[in-house]
Amino acid sequence: MVELIRTNDVVTLGYAESLLRDAGFNIFVADGHTSVMEGSIGIIQRRILVVDDEEEGARRLLRDAGLGAELRDAR
Repeated sequence: MVELIRTNDVVTLGYAESLLRDAGFNIFVADGHTSVMEGSIGIIQRRILVVDDEEEGARRLLRDAGLGAELRDAR
């Protein structure tokens, strides 16, 4: 899997997750439970990951939706 976004911003996470799921991408949100366990003080960021062969399309979708600045660097 490839990391696309890493942030504590729940609005950005929700928006990106919704866009990707609605478009049919296979994604995983990592560290969501860990973030809650640490008390949501911002130490642990949540990550959106996508399967390797869907990376390019997912990045394109997020850029087109205005989330390009949130994307992690490509491998």
